[in-house]
Amino acid sequence: MNNRFRTTPAMTQPTKEQVERLLAEIIDPHTGQDLMASAAVKGVGVDGGKVAIDIVLGYPAKTFVDALAQQVRTKLAQAGIADAAVGVTSRVFAHKVQKDLTPMPNVKNIIAVASGKGGVGKSTTAANLALALAAEGANVGVLDADIYGPSMPRMLGVSGKPDTKDGQRIEPKLAHGIQAMSIGFMIDEDTPMIWRGPMVTQALTQLLNETNWVDLDYLVIDLPPGTGDIQLTLCQRVPVSGAVIVTTPQDIALLDARKGLKMFEKVDVPVLGIVENMALHTCSNCGHTEHIFGEGGGARMAAQYGVPLLGSLPLDIHIREQGDGGTPTVAADPTGAVAALYREIGRKTAAQLALHARSKAIAFPKIVIQNT
Repeated sequence: MNNRFRTTPAMTQPTKEQVERLLAEIIDPHTGQDLMASAAVKGVGVDGGKVAIDIVLGYPAKTFVDALAQQVRTKLAQAGIADAAVGVTSRVFAHKVQKDLTPMPNVKNIIAVASGKGGVGKSTTAANLALALAAEGANVGVLDADIYGPSMPRMLGVSGKPDTKDGQRIEPKLAHGIQAMSIGFMIDEDTPMIWRGPMVTQALTQLLNETNWVDLDYLVIDLPPGTGDIQLTLCQRVPVSGAVIVTTPQDIALLDARKGLKMFEKVDVPVLGIVENMALHTCSNCGHTEHIFGEGGGARMAAQYGVPLLGSLPLDIHIREQGDGGTPTVAADPTGAVAALYREIGRKTAAQLALHARSKAIAFPKIVIQNT
């Protein structure tokens, strides 16, 4: 008999254990774990030859769930299980923060975006990370804590002093589907912030606590660059669930990025991963590609410290133009290749956070349904 015409025989009576073994062979690319180990599989039902599987991801994944459901169906079909109903949804939980700090009401998770030095694209990454998480189905806010260079108003295309409904709390600005707050909303764009450390810390703590955030799954905080007293104090006072380090592949930038990573270790904030920015440049005229700032630095640092490399982003003029124009890449070109990179970074960031212990301090329900 010609092997080309052979088909996989139907499994006579699949068992729950057999199905679970097959699911344990499927690796979630965002967590790096199989579906069983990551506890994503919430239910397996077997009725004769029919199988029903319920998968709940702990991170927003609107653009991924269909592909995952199809991957599971294909895996089962290859094992002879043709009649399988696979449901994939997402649910975001609140995760633990530093000891002695209490999570904020109406904010499940705070993700700090930091860099060891300025000029590596931290604020651009923070804005696009927030938009990417929102594009994947989460409720997201962004707080511009880069007090000496608040760029979120320009980058998100919003301005003007925030409103207040009760004279006590201020309302966040809305931009491209996310909530935003910045000290830049309170001052003119060309006004320098000549403040000492304690004033900065007090102002930012006030901005964070007195903004009327509305049921956020994630609040992304764009921290000031560096690892000085201001950054350390903020990390000790703000209930952060996890941090993302932004760097370029350049050796000098990596030296400073390592200091940022160590700072978060000292204040007991888990580093969710590293984003390597400006990794590759492609000439718009001839198509030649080159690693202007070096190659593989982010991957080496991630391996050295045992944290994930969340993604590498190109040195692309459109990222700069779109940010300067008030519509960051994820919002300006949502179907483009660079936006896809940002969304993958967003999914990986949230997925790494989902692997950490949950907080029991707050529990307001927010389910993001992605796939049926």
